[in-house]
Parts: sequence; structure tokens; C-alpha cells
Amino acid sequence: MRALDWVIIAVYLVYVLVDGVRRAKGTREIEGYFLANRSLPWWAVGLSVMATQLSAITLIGTTGQGATDGLRFVQFYFGLPLAMVILGVTLVPFLHGARVFTAYEYLERRFDARTRSLTSFLFLVARGMSCGTIIAAPAVVFSAIFGWSLLWSVALMGIPTVIYTMIGGVQAVTWVDVKQIALIVFALIAVMVTLLVQLPVAPDHALALAGAAGRLRAFDFSFDVTNDFTFWSGLIGGTFLMLSYFGTDQSQVQRYISAKSVDQARSSLLMSAYWKIPLQALVLLTGVLVFVFFVFQRPPLLFNPADEQAVRAVELARYEALDERYHTALQARATAARAAVSAASLDAFRARDADVSAAREAALGLARRVTGKSARDVNFIMPWFVLHYLPVGLAGIFVAAVLAAAMSAVAGELNSLATVTVIDFYRRWIRPEAPDAHYLLVSKAATGFWGLFACVVATFAATLGSLIVVVNRFGSFFYGSILGVFLLAMIPRARATGAFFGLIAGMAAVGVVNFGAPSVSWLWHNVIGAATAVAVGLVLSARRIAPR
Repeated sequence: MRALDWVIIAVYLVYVLVDGVRRAKGTREIEGYFLANRSLPWWAVGLSVMATQLSAITLIGTTGQGATDGLRFVQFYFGLPLAMVILGVTLVPFLHGARVFTAYEYLERRFDARTRSLTSFLFLVARGMSCGTIIAAPAVVFSAIFGWSLLWSVALMGIPTVIYTMIGGVQAVTWVDVKQIALIVFALIAVMVTLLVQLPVAPDHALALAGAAGRLRAFDFSFDVTNDFTFWSGLIGGTFLMLSYFGTDQSQVQRYISAKSVDQARSSLLMSAYWKIPLQALVLLTGVLVFVFFVFQRPPLLFNPADEQAVRAVELARYEALDERYHTALQARATAARAAVSAASLDAFRARDADVSAAREAALGLARRVTGKSARDVNFIMPWFVLHYLPVGLAGIFVAAVLAAAMSAVAGELNSLATVTVIDFYRRWIRPEAPDAHYLLVSKAATGFWGLFACVVATFAATLGSLIVVVNRFGSFFYGSILGVFLLAMIPRARATGAFFGLIAGMAAVGVVNFGAPSVSWLWHNVIGAATAVAVGLVLSARRIAPR
């Protein structure tokens, strides 16, 4: 990192903070603070929804996923367009027309207070953990750049974000999101162009190498419930996850119920349906090109500097032997890559790539044994490339994009957590009547609490593997069951007791599968939770255990 990179980062962060505070108008009342007085245009809401998805996790975790696993992850989003269409004709008009602050307020009107409270509580737990994972993404960058402890990096990122969120409301968050998505897309395109320019082979040759290494396989039609990323898990499990996330998660619902009308709320969701998959493919393809780049440049045996230091301190001789084996395999792979002009030569490249992967796996296993923690370093691949190979200025732009994306995404998450805490718990159960100034004060205190909670989660989330998988794995434990309750709310004969115990049954079913059959992919947890909640809810409602 050069002086110009630091100037770019500082200028952009100051601009984001100043612009966010400047736009925090009309926030002296809770409707302005939480919902921007329901006045936001559809395109701003749509870009804000997409910006939340294209967070720092996307820039770090998903690009790393592309480098190690290729395009398979894009199948995760195949259910998104279908989910958005379904939501546009079901939950969106329900929730927007109900004039609620939170999605869970509607559940009390339809069922009862206990169903609302339990669902709100599950949201707080799921979103609080996911928010911590979002903070972990830029913390990984700082840890890799400066060699700081992860705890210090988390604090450096989390504290300013909490302060920023306390000052601004959803209106400030939305308009900052519009700017940050532009920066993210620009940074991705700039990185991809730089990669193509720096590669010593033509783009078609690069793609042939990526294909030979299995990085361009975007479709897997096998019906295997133990495989995270297949066409069927993405289409079926992904649809249920997207219905749950965009239809029942307050962090997303709060965005589109702040739109001017139901039609504008629908349009904001359709924007994601049209553009999310191409953007996600762009992110993954960037990671694939990073893989090809490292075919011709020597990457480290372990991308996580902390793991490398720990292994060297304990197993120096074994690590150096592995490093020598790795270096030899890299040279052989690079030679095979330059000569790969036919099917037979591509087979030779594929064999040499397998040798490189085997050396890497051995090193990761050694790191796991030494540190006692997961040593998957997928989250460090993109930061390493940025810091060592991007030209001056562009590295600063990319890091600024990561930080801006994280701050904006976390700000939106914390704002929704504070909304649910105040509206669904504090105002509902503790102090039903109070001036807006009092509720705003409590909202800021709630923001601080959830910011601290997220920072604690962030300190271990970065060690759990691909951050983009971790954040969705967290959510999938809860989302399906919550979706089941909202589906019951649209069925006239469903009753309150059925909804409440259906939610509990859905969570129990997911828990049994998660701990009893851990090989079942987390994407299917959404289907299991929703189906169980609806089935149990309808059975109990049919028996009329309790009147509505």
C-alpha cells in the first residue's frame, strides 16, 4: 500500500460519513428514522437492496470462493428471480399495505403476540450473528495488511460503523448504498481488466486453463442433498432462502416498506431479480481469473500470514519441506499451462494443478493441527492479490470499496436490529406510550448493544471458512421456519396456536437435521424448516386447538 492508496481510502470514508450525516434529515420521529417517512424512490431502494448483498463479504469471500471452487456458487442464486416474482404478488402488498414498522408486527395482527415475539427474537439472533460475519470481512483485510490481531481489526471497523449508524437513519443508509454499489462495481471491473492485462496468456487461453481446473463449471444437475451447490439446491433451496430473506428478514423488508408505494416496492425487488445473478457471476469470474493469475505467479503456500507464522514456529522443518514441494509443483504447473494448447496438454496441466492442490491441502492440514482451528484461508486470497499485485491507486480503490461496502451493509443491519428491538419488544412490552424522542434514544442504545454483539461474533467468524457461506449458513438455520409462519399467515384457516407451534416444530426439525445429519446441505434447511412449520401449523389449526 502506497501513500496514494491511503489518501483514496481516507477521502472516500470521510465522504461517506459526511454524506450519510448530511442526508440524515427527518429522523427526529421514529417513522423518519426507521422508514424515511416511506418516501424513497424504487430505484434507490433496489440499489440499496443490491448493495447490502454486494457487501464486503462479496468482495472478499465470494472472490475467494471463485478462486478455490470456481463458478459453482452462482447456482445458489438460481432461485432469486422466482422468489422475487412470488414476493411481488404475496408478501410485498401484505406488508406494505399494513403500514407496519416491522414484518413481525403483522404477525401479531394475524395471529398473536407470542408468535410475533418469538419470530422477532429469532430474527435478532440470526441477523446479529450474520452482522458479525459482515464485520469480519474487512477485519480480515486489515489483519492481512498490517498483521494486527483480529480483535483489534474488528474494533477498528465496528466502532466507527456503530457511531455512523447511531447518527443516520434508513434514509442515510439507503443513499450511501447507492454510491457504494457504484464504487463496488467499478472496483470489480477495474480488477478484472487489470488481471486480463497482466496475464501472460490470451483471455481464451486463460479460460481454457480455468475450465481444465474445473473453475468454469457453473451447473451441477446431480440431485445430491449433501452437495451445497447444485442446480436443484439453488433452484429449490435457494428459492426458499430468498423468499425467507427478502420476504421476512427485517433488514430487507425495512427497505421496501420505505418505498413510496406497493408498485415501487415491487420494482425495487425486480431490480435484484434482473441484475443479481450477472453481478454475482462477475464477482466469481474475478476470483476465477485470480486463480489463473496465480498459475503464472507464485502464491504463498498459506495465504493467512498468522497461520504461516504459527506453523513456522512449531513445525518449521515440515513446513519448509512442504513449501519446497509446493514450489516445484507450481513451476511444473506454470510450464504445463504455457504448453496447454490441446486436450492432451490440458490433461497434463490438470494433473500438475492437482499436485499443487495436494501440497496446499497438506499445508492447511498442518496449520489446523498446529493452531487447533479451521485453517481454510479462502478469505485471504483476494486481499493477498490486492496488496501484492494491484497497481498503486487501484489497491486503495478496492480497499475503500471493501470498507465502504462493509460500513454501509453493517449500518443497515444494525438499523434493522434496533428497529425490531424497539418496536417489537421495548414499545410492545415495556413502554407502549412514550414520545418519539425517547424511542430514538432507546434505538441508539440498542444499536450500540447489537454493534458490540456483532463485534464479538466477528472475532471468530473469519476462521469458519468462506464468509459468504458462513453468513448464509447462519441464516438458513432460522429462515425457513420463519418463512413458514408468514406462509401460514396467508392461509385463511391457519390459527395462532398452529403458527406458534409450527414455528417451534420447524426450528426443531432444522436442528435435528443440522446436528443429526450434518452432511445435508444447509440450503435444504430452508425447505425443511418452511415445510415443517406449514405442515404442523395446518394440522394444529385443523384440530382447532385454539380459536383465532
